[in-house]
Amino acid sequence: MSDAAEAQVKRPRAQVVAAVLAAVLLLAAGILLGRFVFPPATSTPSTTSAEAGFARDMQVHHQQAIEMSTIIREKSDSEEIRTLAYDIATSQGQQVGQMFGWLTMWKLPQASAEPPMTWMIQPTLDGTPSHTGSAHLSDMTMMGMATFEQMEELKSSADGSDAIFLELMIAHHTGGVEMAQALLERSTNEVVTSLAERMVLTQKSEISYMNELLASI
Repeated sequence: MSDAAEAQVKRPRAQVVAAVLAAVLLLAAGILLGRFVFPPATSTPSTTSAEAGFARDMQVHHQQAIEMSTIIREKSDSEEIRTLAYDIATSQGQQVGQMFGWLTMWKLPQASAEPPMTWMIQPTLDGTPSHTGSAHLSDMTMMGMATFEQMEELKSSADGSDAIFLELMIAHHTGGVEMAQALLERSTNEVVTSLAERMVLTQKSEISYMNELLASI
């Protein structure tokens, strides 16, 4: 392989490494943010609260989005998709750190003894019983999470990986929006609801953009 060809192969890998390092730095910043941006008037959530459950489950949800974004940045030739993937990885990396910081500040364990998404079957603030959350508790593909097979297809696809990524991430974001909206129906904690509101706005906007990208492929 010529020096020029070898340089072309190394360049995208270096860019992926840089993106991951940036996400790590934002993760550390998010931990600090989660520890120090906390209104004194806000009561500390319990380990079975909607706030704690949301912080735990959304970290897991975000981590898969970061993984998908890192994969496509290495595979895609589309500058638009690579930029989108970078934005998703860095912003959600920061949010993972922020939610990790909340649980640390609240002196709660990062993992729960309850099944994932249990908090979603709690009644809403107006006392309305939840009938949707219980259906998700035994469903391991809940809330837009990609299956193992779908992740393997994204990793191994030679052609069409851009479309696979967009389809998976649209579903993933849709699930994330549903989770954030469920939190907003169950919490008055200003720190947590503020982040959930930003997630809804950002991910809905990215869903629209990804649908446009998908239609152009």
